[in-house]
Amino acid sequence: MNEEQFEKIRSGLGFFAALDQSGGSTPGALAEYGIPKDRYNSDAEMFDLVHAMRTRVITNPAFDGTRILAAILFVQTMERDIDGLPSAQYLWERKNVVPFLKVDLGLADEANDVQLMKPITTLDDVLERTKQHRRIFGTKMRSFITDANEAGISAIVDQQFEYAERIRAAGLVPIMEPEVSIKSPRKEQAETLLRDAIHERLEALPEDAVVMFKVTIPNEPGLYASVASDPRVLRVLALSGGYSRDEACALLAQDPTLTASFSRALLQGLTAEQTDEQFSAELEASIAEIYKSSARRELA
Repeated sequence: MNEEQFEKIRSGLGFFAALDQSGGSTPGALAEYGIPKDRYNSDAEMFDLVHAMRTRVITNPAFDGTRILAAILFVQTMERDIDGLPSAQYLWERKNVVPFLKVDLGLADEANDVQLMKPITTLDDVLERTKQHRRIFGTKMRSFITDANEAGISAIVDQQFEYAERIRAAGLVPIMEPEVSIKSPRKEQAETLLRDAIHERLEALPEDAVVMFKVTIPNEPGLYASVASDPRVLRVLALSGGYSRDEACALLAQDPTLTASFSRALLQGLTAEQTDEQFSAELEASIAEIYKSSARRELA
């Protein structure tokens, strides 16, 4: 584990940039960026376009480690270059932003009001490939909760911790992301069940374990405070979950235990047609707003 990266994640000011749209979510991300599906004819072209979009964001002067702690990457981004350097190396050495890697392969069909992750059959290979890129500090994996079903939530947390154990054994820090739908009819109950299930599994970890979580901003501010204060938990992140940037930032500002890890909310308002000046102004405004809401406890 890189100690300089560890200290930045542990105590640095800022937020996480989630730039990990994969095959299923890339068309939507490109459409919001102003590139509809009829502009590309294959997955290869699609991934070229989204890499160009990410490169434009990452190389922008507004995007650096003074306000952004880390960036979560898609595997194809890790395998590509930015300005002549492997993406993870560019992030850390040029921008002082800690690279993480999305490792899940998407969601399984819904059962018990949740969607577990599909089996991560590529995990060992991907973990081995991160060693070649060396700058990768940790991983992220997402599952999804639609309602307050105790059995389903327990299964999600079990699966997340099982994979987290393999990731920790490889020397990386896992981010477990059991997202609760903002449309859940019993969102608050689901979040309480999730917190309690996380606590139960945390208690079984060795004292020197290091893990992270990424959760939906809860209805009850401070709900995950006891998780965040566990000495084995490096940070608890918050996803925007379908909220607009303004909504997500307003909610986040009420909960000093969480750090933003936004994707759609971060990229909101950016388009391919913008001039560099317009693009920079929009990205600066986005980063400034998210930083203010995420770093408010340190800035107060």
